[in-house]
Amino acid sequence: MTGLLQRSLPYDPLVPRPLPGIAPLRMQDWLIRDEVFAGQMAWREELLADRRAEVLALDEAARLAAEELLDLVLSLAYPGAGAHVTRPDGVNVTIDRSDPMGTLGRLVQEDLCLLQKQGEEHVLTGAVLCFPASWLLAEKYLRPLVGIHEPVASYDGGIAKRVQRLFDGVQPERPLWRFNALWYADPELHQPRSAAARRETPEAMAADYLRSERQCILRLPQTGAVVFSIHTYVLARADVAQT
Repeated sequence: MTGLLQRSLPYDPLVPRPLPGIAPLRMQDWLIRDEVFAGQMAWREELLADRRAEVLALDEAARLAAEELLDLVLSLAYPGAGAHVTRPDGVNVTIDRSDPMGTLGRLVQEDLCLLQKQGEEHVLTGAVLCFPASWLLAEKYLRPLVGIHEPVASYDGGIAKRVQRLFDGVQPERPLWRFNALWYADPELHQPRSAAARRETPEAMAADYLRSERQCILRLPQTGAVVFSIHTYVLARADVAQT
């Protein structure tokens, strides 16, 4: 795992917030490049090349939203980009507009999910998800928010309504963010797991790694789709107390 584990966090993940724990975020602070950019991007490249069907999905109805998201990410992370960009790790990436989610997966550390309103709920209609924390994209794809969170015990009816209101109310240029804290015995970033095979959660004092996701939601101004982004941090226990 050399080059994949961060040594610090830009927030304290062990200070809990009441669910859903949302705070405002400046648009310019949405995407992050941290000290393991090169290592995480190399792993993303490998996953997209070898396990594309597991880490990427896009409904045709979400294609315009995916294209809008690609343009937004390019404007923020690679301003002035043409047909190609050079990442900070020196890798040249072709901007393939016929494959917007695949291209996005090669540009930023964040996993990116697209959700669109269908009826009363937002539905997951597209994603590039290289670093799942014990869930499967195939089980969540084309499902609504409540269905996506079915295995989460704390996601009750009250929380579901609050989260749906957040997705309904988030405004363009005014993203929101939250974080979680998950103790793991294994530092692997790519941890897909079926809801039918629940993870045995280690006791905090017995786990060697803290995994924290910086989760953001924002609305795309043209298509109105909501983006749920996940920047994954994994720290060895020895580094947690230093954050």
